[in-house]
Amino acid sequence: MALVDPVQIFNRDVTIRGIRLNLIYGVNRGMYGLDLGLANHVTGEAKGLQYGLVNLVDGPFTGWQDGVINLTRGKFTGLGTGLYNGYHDAEGLTWGFVNVTDHMSGLQIGFVNYTRTLYGLQIGLLNIVADKDKLPVLPIVNWSF
Repeated sequence: MALVDPVQIFNRDVTIRGIRLNLIYGVNRGMYGLDLGLANHVTGEAKGLQYGLVNLVDGPFTGWQDGVINLTRGKFTGLGTGLYNGYHDAEGLTWGFVNVTDHMSGLQIGFVNYTRTLYGLQIGLLNIVADKDKLPVLPIVNWSF
């Protein structure tokens, strides 16, 4: 449990297995299980469900991130649902108002979808695949296989 880092039961260098509750802002090295709070930050690997206003993982993430803002700097594998989903290397489904990835393998659903490279499908009002030679910007649907 954390009020705001560094006021938390386990210091930031500990990996949590089970349930972590962050009343305002919590940060730990790793997280395996259920991560709940206003601002959830993991500096290493995370697996499970991350549910909060802001979810940030500096390393790889596997599972479901659900929040207003979801960010993963390492490889993201799973489901991302939120107003803004920002991932470096994503595999799975991102569903939000704005979805931004460097590399996407899977499905992006949102009003605005952006990726540099795509192996999959985008569905939304504005869909952008930056490295696509032909028709990199399309309304409704964009794809690359």
